[in-house]
Amino acid sequence: MNDFTEVLINLRKIVRSINLESKRIQKEFGISIPQLLCLHYLASNPGFQSSVSGIASYLNLNLSTVTGIVSRLEKKHLVARLPKSGDKRITVVSLTSTGKKLLDQSPELMHQQLSHKLAALPADELVQLKNSLGLLISCFKIEEESASPMITIDDFQY
Repeated sequence: MNDFTEVLINLRKIVRSINLESKRIQKEFGISIPQLLCLHYLASNPGFQSSVSGIASYLNLNLSTVTGIVSRLEKKHLVARLPKSGDKRITVVSLTSTGKKLLDQSPELMHQQLSHKLAALPADELVQLKNSLGLLISCFKIEEESASPMITIDDFQY
């Protein structure tokens, strides 16, 4: 087997793993990975709350996408939209006790595991990986493509 075939196989393994994780989370918990990441973000904030724009910034997604995520979570009673204390014109998204319970039962995501491992890499290895991925991006001619730092199957569905 030649080297470029191995690269293609390894890329396929990554895509397949992301796909399987997404399906498993959806099946076991009834939510998507971006929805789960939204819950993680709310849990990490003071008072378990954030504005929609704060969530959008964290997930690196546009406001309309995040509004949809929040609406779906709200229908499942995992989050609630509440008036902001001190300014009733502003709404905050708050993690509910049901959302916290689901979060406590959920596994660490591939994205979180990868983040920990990348942070532990020596600086020169991280630079080498970044450059190699940059070369792949260039081969695909997708330099201008926007992307979130969160890895989800939604990235592979069009």
